[in-house]
Amino acid sequence: MCQLVETIKCFNGKIFNLKYHQIRFNYTRKKIFNLTDELLLSEAIIIPPENEKGLFRCRVVYSSKIELIEFVPHQYRPIKSLRLVESTDINYNFKYTCRENLDQLFARRGSYDDIIIVKDDLITDSYTANLIFFDGKKWWTPDTPLLLGTQRERLLSEGKIFPRKITIGDLTLYQKAGLINAMQSLENMPIVDINQIQKF
Repeated sequence: MCQLVETIKCFNGKIFNLKYHQIRFNYTRKKIFNLTDELLLSEAIIIPPENEKGLFRCRVVYSSKIELIEFVPHQYRPIKSLRLVESTDINYNFKYTCRENLDQLFARRGSYDDIIIVKDDLITDSYTANLIFFDGKKWWTPDTPLLLGTQRERLLSEGKIFPRKITIGDLTLYQKAGLINAMQSLENMPIVDINQIQKF
């Protein structure tokens, strides 16, 4: 069985957004393994001295128990264009280490930097991020994401983004798209002009 993973931002010795990672970690263990004992990520994650300076992805790999905690140096990938890619059977409800289905969709991006995955005419996610769209006043996020990202959950709870159904045809209602994930919030996310999204 494929392992699961939480990818957590670690910058200069500080762990970010741990509350929402813990919530998803608990939910996943209960849904998949029917486990209700609480393993505290705050106790399990110990930052090695060599990882206390700089930006890292803290990867907590687990099944019914935590299998591995590692710190991987992170560099942001520039994203200035997006391509719509359709899939009728894509499913990524839980954050698995196995991503072959997403890799296959990403390989279809052509000369574009990243993809927007479309399922049943509805906008879902990009390759590694949840999507948000700016209409000139507010940021909106599709209510049909493939994965409930921790950054998305935090921004929703803080009232900084808002959920709604977004179809392919709705894209013209927006000025720009943003890509958020554990490593990217509103302050440092890639932003793509809506005209740089290649349609079908």
